[in-house]
Amino acid sequence: MSKRAVILAGGTGTRLRPYTVVLPKPLMPIGEYPILEVIVRQLAKHGFDHITMAVNHQAELIKAFFGNGAKWDIAIEYSLEDKPLGTMGPLRLISDLPENFLVMNGDILTDLSFGSFYDQHVSSKSLFSISSHKREQIIDYGVLEIDNHKTLIGFREKPRTNYEVSMGIYAVNRKALEFIPDGKPYGFDNLMIDILEAKQTVKVKTFSGYWLDIGRPEDYMQAIEQFESMKKRFIDE
Repeated sequence: MSKRAVILAGGTGTRLRPYTVVLPKPLMPIGEYPILEVIVRQLAKHGFDHITMAVNHQAELIKAFFGNGAKWDIAIEYSLEDKPLGTMGPLRLISDLPENFLVMNGDILTDLSFGSFYDQHVSSKSLFSISSHKREQIIDYGVLEIDNHKTLIGFREKPRTNYEVSMGIYAVNRKALEFIPDGKPYGFDNLMIDILEAKQTVKVKTFSGYWLDIGRPEDYMQAIEQFESMKKRFIDE
């Protein structure tokens, strides 16, 4: 069965400056590969044969590097935004999306099995599926609990809070596009609110393996440090 993926690669990489002054964020190198090439290799390995890259900022550099995808034995085409449309808005520009498809950010380092995640979504017959990861946030201060009279009623030293967060990897049924407006910025948060208000099903699949969003300088440096020693987890050369 043919598998289609949309990679969101149009961001300006503001959080990753000054690294992204010259290169778009998806072309930032991890070892000897741009992060987006790692993703393309992974998608090809997991049975995806058609990728659409939603591009905007420095689109010509991305097109020049990946071409038509022949180097990786996968068909690559491009959808160009003439203005920023958020994370979900670009999907309305792609006219030939199949009944189900994968959508993901172009700056993620993970060893998730994209094919298995997609297949589980199709089997579940849900409108939208989210790959999630558990994160722990530590507050580096003593937290004061205060009542309306500014009286201390409790104290917690460096509390920890656990969250289930989106990995920026989704499997989508084409019917979800009905929620997305034409030509207007529309994000993942907007779509989730609208789907929930419509009482439609969103599945969440928790992933316990490796995941890193390289959007911040500290995370990008961590990815560079860990990639070489863990390369076989990410790509099979």
